[in-house]
Amino acid sequence: MSEPYANDPARTLEPVHADHAPELEAIWTARLVLFLRVMAGLSMLKGLYHWAVVCGLAGPKDGFADQAMAWQTATVFFAVIDLVASVGLWLAAAWGAVVWLTAAVSMAAVEVLFPQVYGGRFLVVLVEVVLLGTYLFLAIQSAREHPQ
Repeated sequence: MSEPYANDPARTLEPVHADHAPELEAIWTARLVLFLRVMAGLSMLKGLYHWAVVCGLAGPKDGFADQAMAWQTATVFFAVIDLVASVGLWLAAAWGAVVWLTAAVSMAAVEVLFPQVYGGRFLVVLVEVVLLGTYLFLAIQSAREHPQ
């Protein structure tokens, strides 16, 4: 008599083939994670730069303490939020993307609405908008890969 489980596909396991290439089903998700990791590195560099300004290692010659209160507040805000965002982005956590989006929108808002703080550099706003658009495109494409 034959084994009743021998022909049952749910009970048989296929061997793992090490020489086969991984499936390319989640290519957009991989691209999104790569983008998040690159943005994590850039956010870390931005945060460390802002901390260097706070510590007097970079930035204006006058020093941090001699700047306007709005400039000091914005610099400390971005020093903290960029480093927090970099950790969350590196982990590809949802909260990391939210913190990064908050930091990017805040930087664009400071540049546009308060030009007296950092000088109203529209190139910074343009870069932030392009990065936000890239993130949204990759997130939408990744979500389409995994319909639920």
